[in-house]
Amino acid sequence: MAKPLEVDSVWQARIAEQIKGLQFGQVLVTVHDGQIVQIDRTERTRYPLVTKKVDNFEERSSTLPNKQDIS
Repeated sequence: MAKPLEVDSVWQARIAEQIKGLQFGQVLVTVHDGQIVQIDRTERTRYPLVTKKVDNFEERSSTLPNKQDIS
């Protein structure tokens, strides 16, 4: 039978700190034998798509420049 998980105020504060300011992503809490042993934070950055008209066609692209524009 699994041991019951007890989350004290120290772990609550640690988890809250990882969640704070997170806009897109996830926080993963790893538990072994009823004890928290690890917190992983994965943060994503999303960029808006830019729409521009080229010869009566709309072209959608990210805000990153093309490779030929860099050189």
